[in-house]
Amino acid sequence: MNDKNIGFLHPGAMGISLAATAKNTGFVPHWASEGRSAETRERAEQHGLVEVSTLKELCEACSVLICVCPPHAAVSVAEHVLACSFDGLYADANAIAPQKVRRINEQMTAAGVTFVDGGVIGGPAWKPQETWLYLSGPAADQVAACFAAGPLETEIVGNEIGKASALKMCFAANTKGTAALQCAIVAAAEELGVREELEKQWSRNGSDFAKRMHARITGVTAKAWRFAGEMKEIATTLESARLPDGFHLAASEVYERMAKFKGADPKPSVDEVLRALRRVDEK
Repeated sequence: MNDKNIGFLHPGAMGISLAATAKNTGFVPHWASEGRSAETRERAEQHGLVEVSTLKELCEACSVLICVCPPHAAVSVAEHVLACSFDGLYADANAIAPQKVRRINEQMTAAGVTFVDGGVIGGPAWKPQETWLYLSGPAADQVAACFAAGPLETEIVGNEIGKASALKMCFAANTKGTAALQCAIVAAAEELGVREELEKQWSRNGSDFAKRMHARITGVTAKAWRFAGEMKEIATTLESARLPDGFHLAASEVYERMAKFKGADPKPSVDEVLRALRRVDEK
């Protein structure tokens, strides 16, 4: 096993940008192609990732694994890695609740894996000072060293497993939670026949708020399928902090209603999104 070999589970839009930063830093990024999509293969080939066929081969080839997957898959991916007898350094950079991260850590540590908690804030990391990977845990510095050359930024927030994920959850509770609320507001105004008047009010005094709202409504559709699970993780996080979880459970449903637009090209219009939110075609 080469200490410079680093594996990515899985190189989606975000994961591939992390892999590119690792490559900039002198590491050799790998991926496992079994069961992955043609789009994932195209990304991996474009950025020069070394292909292996199976997860087991990836675990044997790499001393470091970085997991960036949809929230609902974080536990199963970790379990599959453990089933391959991996005993290196594993960083979970998924948008999941701190409680879930701590459970994964317990499983990993018991199996002899060095575990690091991570949370990504920002879009895919192609420009400096735009995307941060927050890390926590005793070995956080080892993961940070894999991305030292940028453009991904890293910051260590302590030795406690769960702290990086808690920061991610609180940040996304605002950004993505607010986006879901705004989508619901405009959909309600449309249903109640006052959308034109609402947007006129938003546009007073030269404000471009209505225009920005339209861009946000259509912009979240591509990742709505993923944000739905993230909202549930945020709800769990808030509940553990003795706060109401209902707002983000509702936000999850908002995103679930937009999940059908995954992969849509071109992206849907505002009116199409509002129809989906109002379930017009299901009435």
